[in-house]
Amino acid sequence: MSCSHLFTQAGKTLSTRRWQAAFSPEGRLDIASVLSRIQRGGVHPSIRGEVWEFLLGCFDPKSTFEEREQLRQRRRVQYARWKEECRERDSHVGSGKIITAPIITEDGEPIQDPLVLMEATSNGGAENNEHRVQVPLDKEVIEWKLTLHQIGLDVLRTDRTLVFYEKQENLAKLWDILAVYAWIDKDVGYCQGMSDLCSPMIILLEDEADAFWCFERLMRRLRGNFRCTEKSVGVEDQLQILASITQVLDPKLHQHLETLGGGDYLFAFRMFMVLFRRELSFGDSLYLWEMMWALEYDPDTFSMYEEPGFPTEKNEGSKGKVKSIRQFGKYERENMKNGCKSSEAPLPITVFLVASVLKDKSALMQEARGLDDVVKILNDITGNLDAKKACSGAMKLHKKYLKKAKKT
Repeated sequence: MSCSHLFTQAGKTLSTRRWQAAFSPEGRLDIASVLSRIQRGGVHPSIRGEVWEFLLGCFDPKSTFEEREQLRQRRRVQYARWKEECRERDSHVGSGKIITAPIITEDGEPIQDPLVLMEATSNGGAENNEHRVQVPLDKEVIEWKLTLHQIGLDVLRTDRTLVFYEKQENLAKLWDILAVYAWIDKDVGYCQGMSDLCSPMIILLEDEADAFWCFERLMRRLRGNFRCTEKSVGVEDQLQILASITQVLDPKLHQHLETLGGGDYLFAFRMFMVLFRRELSFGDSLYLWEMMWALEYDPDTFSMYEEPGFPTEKNEGSKGKVKSIRQFGKYERENMKNGCKSSEAPLPITVFLVASVLKDKSALMQEARGLDDVVKILNDITGNLDAKKACSGAMKLHKKYLKKAKKT
């Protein structure tokens, strides 16, 4: 698919020429030479997919072309194995079809409703599928199969204005990746919003396995937001941090929100869960993401993610040998400069991005008479958020917050 329509910043974008010039003859990437460019103007659409693989920690900048190709092939084999595991448990995986109606009950019994059966067996495997579902299922298989139709419903709602998704094969690819991810990450499984995060990967990376691994790396950063218990949703931690930051940087706004009953900041839930996909156009959201990832880039990300154990959030306590500070993103450098403890994970830039949006609307929000007004003010941002301005605002707030935090 041509991505030439996606947002770029003329004259400031990381161009194909600059990107290629950043590699040594063996393929080692001078990451420092490209980070500042991405932070200022994003990435040219023609190279966006391969740049993202580095920004998200799929590959080590110090690796060679040959080493990356070997790793890519190993990952493709691993993805194929996982996908086959899923296909053995449900024949729709890899069939080119998606399902949007439940195929089993919570007890693992097959759904007998004729309409459901017709949809669930639309790939012609009715007899085979019915036979499979009669076998007593493990609890984890039941839980996984119960999510498949929800994934399907969300896939059909994701980025439907894009020509790319007019093709059934692309919808099926998105469904397959999410189904496989839900199977291997049993702690999190599938949650609404993941399709919005995965969709760009499929559009930018032609190979399904490559797109999966890019999504998996993104989920390493975000899976904590999706982890739920009976009492809480993971993103509540981020919302509490946002509340603390706003209380420090804009106490009047925080007090007003508390008075309105919005001290839990749940009105900002969506911005965290899908990384501003609703507030920005498709192209602008990609631009924001890559600037954000470049700003908080850590050259140790690849090695931390490759450590044994799957999957886990980034562990800030396992830093390797000291790197040149130029290899870190600007946001990460600020954390280092201000003496953030290496054993503690720094606050994600997302929190300050949301805080910058709230600050920009602070005057309006302080006039809100209820939470409905607050939600309306934030909804009015849709399509009007300036990605570059939001990043710049986030950096300023981050710097200000670190200074104030030092004094306390």
